[in-house]
Amino acid sequence: MSAGMQQLIAKTAREVLQESDADEVTEHQLRMEVSKRLGVDLALPKHKAIVSLAMQSFLEGGRVPEDVGGDAHEDREAGEDPERSDAPKEYTDGGDLVICKLSEQRKVTVGKFKGKPLVSMRKYYNKDGKERPSPNGISLTADQWLALKNSVPAIEAAIKKMTSGS
Repeated sequence: MSAGMQQLIAKTAREVLQESDADEVTEHQLRMEVSKRLGVDLALPKHKAIVSLAMQSFLEGGRVPEDVGGDAHEDREAGEDPERSDAPKEYTDGGDLVICKLSEQRKVTVGKFKGKPLVSMRKYYNKDGKERPSPNGISLTADQWLALKNSVPAIEAAIKKMTSGS
């Protein structure tokens, strides 16, 4: 899908959210309305991911960035990594947003499973020309991710202690 199409989907999603009560509209309703306005089927995982990201951004900050899924520059908040903010968004073949590549085959992704957000860290392999997630990895719910995130300082301290030879 072209960057222009991604931007058009995001822009239309933003317009729909601004015109409606964001507390009442569901992601499915948003996708259906954007699909109707653009005359495009947005049932593919990559399209769903763009609409989902647009809605999430709108709910978190009251706005949807102009470049959801695109290449345009977005306003940066203090502390954001400038290299990652300007980079085009990458999605897996399953429609999950790739946050970072840990190695050539390992990725950290954010996606939805049964309507709930998951942070996944796993190995990927190629089959029939498509990249597929392997069972080697872990998927964390939002609560599990928060617990891990809050434990990062303790993990860093333990690593520092181990590498300093103490």
